[in-house]
This record gives sequence, C-alpha cells and structure tokens, in this order.
Amino acid sequence: MTQHSSALGRNDLAVLLLILLVATVLRTAGLNAPLWYDEIWTVDTHVSLPWGDMMREYSMNHHYFFSMKAKLVSQIFGDQPWAYRFPAVLFGVGIVAAIWWLARDTAGTKAAHISALLVALSYHQVWFSQNARGYTELAFWSALGLIFFLRGTRRPTISIWVAFGLTATAAVFTHLTGAFFFVALGLVWLVSLATGFGRPALSRDWVLQPLIGVAIACVLILFVYLPLFPSLIGTMGEVATTSAVDPMQEYQNPIWTVLEGLRTAVGNTGPLTMVVAIGGLIALAFGAMGAHSTQPLFFPAIAMHIIVTLVILLSLDMRIWPRFFFVDIGPVIILAVVGCSHGANTVARAIRHPRIGGPLFATSVVAMVAVSVFLVQRNYSAPKQNLAGAFTLVEETRSPSDRVYAINPGGPIFGNHFDADWTTLGDPESYAKAMAQSGPLTLVVLFPGRMFRTIPQLKQDTEGQLDFVHAFPGTLGDGDVLVYRRN
Repeated sequence: MTQHSSALGRNDLAVLLLILLVATVLRTAGLNAPLWYDEIWTVDTHVSLPWGDMMREYSMNHHYFFSMKAKLVSQIFGDQPWAYRFPAVLFGVGIVAAIWWLARDTAGTKAAHISALLVALSYHQVWFSQNARGYTELAFWSALGLIFFLRGTRRPTISIWVAFGLTATAAVFTHLTGAFFFVALGLVWLVSLATGFGRPALSRDWVLQPLIGVAIACVLILFVYLPLFPSLIGTMGEVATTSAVDPMQEYQNPIWTVLEGLRTAVGNTGPLTMVVAIGGLIALAFGAMGAHSTQPLFFPAIAMHIIVTLVILLSLDMRIWPRFFFVDIGPVIILAVVGCSHGANTVARAIRHPRIGGPLFATSVVAMVAVSVFLVQRNYSAPKQNLAGAFTLVEETRSPSDRVYAINPGGPIFGNHFDADWTTLGDPESYAKAMAQSGPLTLVVLFPGRMFRTIPQLKQDTEGQLDFVHAFPGTLGDGDVLVYRRN
C-alpha cells in the first residue's frame, strides 16, 4: 500500500458514503434502550442542571463539552435516552470518517476503505457510540489531532498547527484525560526534534509552528476550565484515596486492563480469543513496519499514548479502565490493516510467489470483517444495564409491606432518577442492619461482582436466606442487575 494523490474519485467517495451509512445504521439501532448507571449520573448531576450551573463543579464523571451537546439535543427533543446519546452517535460516525482520512494519509485509499469499514463494524465503537458519554467525541478530536500532527510534521503550515491546537482544546474540554493523547504527541515531536527520526530537514517553521499550536491549546484549555479549577484540584486529590480502598484492586493492574479489553472485544469465544490475540499482535508488528515507510511517526504516536496513559494513571494510583485507551482503537485498526498487507507481501516474497500476496491480504481482510460482524451483534443482545427493567419489575410485584433496597456502590440512583422510595445499601454494616429487621424485603443488586466482594454476607445470603427473582443481563462489564426477595 502506498500513499495516493489527494484527489478523491467518485467511486472512492461512494464507498466512503456507503461505509458511513452502515456505521449510522449500526449506531442508531436500539439507541433508545434504558440508560445505564454512568449515563444516569451524567443526566441527573450534570445535563439536567441549568446552563449556568454546568461548569461550577468538577467531576471525573462529567464530559463537559459533550454534556453541553447532550443537553441541547434533549431540550429540543425531550427527555429520552436516544436524545442524550445522539451526540455520541454523531461523533461515532465522525470517527469512521476521521479514520478513513487518517488511513488514507498513512497507507492509501484501499487501506482507508478497509479501516473505515472495520471501525464502522467495531463492537467497542458501536457500544460507545450508543453511550451518553463523551468517549466517541474524545476519540474524534484525537483522531483529527493525529491527522494534523502527522501532516504538520511532514509539511508544516500555520493553519495545520492552529487546527491542531483547536482539536487539542476540544479533546481536553471533552474530558481532562484527553490531554494524555496530545502530551504523547508532544513527546513524539520532542524525540523527533532531538534525534531527527521521522522528520524532514530541520527548519524554523518545523520548530516554531507546533509551539504556536500548543500555545493556542494551553490558553484555551485554561480559559474553559478556569471556573472549575478549585474544584478540579480537590477532586484530583481524592482520586488516589478512593482507589486505595476500592475492593476491586485489580482495576489498577495493567494486566487486568489488557485482559478485560480482550474479553470485551472477543467475548467468551473459547479458542477464538487466543487466535484473535496472537493474530492481532502479529498484524500490529507488521503494521508498525509497514507504516514506517510512509508515516514513520504514526506507530510511535500510538505507542507513546499508551505509555503516557499508563504512567500517569499508575503514578496517581487511578483505576486503569480500558476506556482510557478507546481513542487508540481506530489507529490500531489502521495498523492491523497495514500489517496484514505488509505481512502478506512479506510471506509472498519469502516463498517466492509474489502473486499470492494479494489473495493472502484479501483473505485476512475477509476474516477481520467476518469476526467484526460476528462480535458486533452482542451490542443488541441486551441493554448496557437494565436499571429501568429492574425498577419496573420490583414496583409491579412488591407488596405494600415490602422494603426495597438497592445495593450499589454509589448514591440513591433509583430515588433520584426513578422517584423510588428505595434505600441504598453500600457497605456490610448497613446491609446487616437491613437484614436484621423482620418482614419481607426485596434486594436489587447492581454490579454484583463488586458488591458480592464488598458485602461478603450478601453472597452467602443469596445461597440461603434470599430467593432469586430475576436477572437482567447487560452488555456492560459486571452490568447484570439481580433481584432477590425474602418473604
């Protein structure tokens, strides 16, 4: 694969539009499914606030730039799950176009079509495109930032670096962790500046123009976060404290992050998991080699973001959620496509049958598309987390004397969002007091994996005192909602 001219043919445009149509259909199907825990918190504690109050308090749960769009859409179309998620859909489709653009710059039009199609079909991309949170927006701005960065380091112009500064601002305003990606790009630029790796002949523009883009980003980021700055400092100081007492200590382990990412990507597919993992690593290795000839800074940029993110999260004792690496999915898919092409050609040369390279590459592409189609269907097997279904079941079946308890690690989400008269239990002491009272009761358990570990007695009681009523499955990790009753 080689870079093509900047001209875009009508056939290429038609292919791109068809891929974007597929992406739109996949991201709008089932869009009005019940909101899950984090989405509800976003709506209740941020989006539902008056415009003037949305920027008064910092929270790691808020995606500020995204929430403004979600609020605007919900005010126009009403309080509906799809309305809160609609901006995520737009940016989710936008990512497909941005990855097409990035892949075309990196490896040509053929790679762009294949990469965009795989992103359109990606399970994670569809899942987050139907999530009332700012991850697809963050990935969109990051992809644009990478495009401008790679173009600016090859042929620097002031307009490219101004655009880079604006995309960096948009990404960081969406969520503070957006800074990780642009810090990584800055480090790659410094390495290139110091070593000469991946850059043309050194010039004043090559040095000064990126600094102008960075200056624009810094000024604008400080401006948009200025109202939140005191609250931001206090929140960041509390992150390590809450992580230290988290019963799910594995969430701070990078190995768990890798395994969880693989589990959510492939699911319980037995031997296919290992095949996909090994095949993916081989493709990425070939991709790093294949991309080097056209965009030598492409792979270092991806690798640097992963390193920077891990270093920052580990140094702050924060949980290493796989979603912190969501912005890397699109570029990694490009690497895999380039790797399949480069690997097929390498094999063809090694066995001295150059004509076999094309069929080998085509076979690998068909395999990747087939696996993606198989996996993306899981998005529609259940809601992310069916809190609304659990609420309806309990309210329709409870007796007047029933006490209802929601067992979850956060606040009274059912009371705030569903106007339920339920009590929230989140620790062993409050659970013991509730169980000590006589009479019928109903327990609604959110995040059962976490809560069974937080309240060991709860797990024991589900095997004796409590009768199992219903399980509401969810595609979210540990997203099942379990209902138990004691008569």
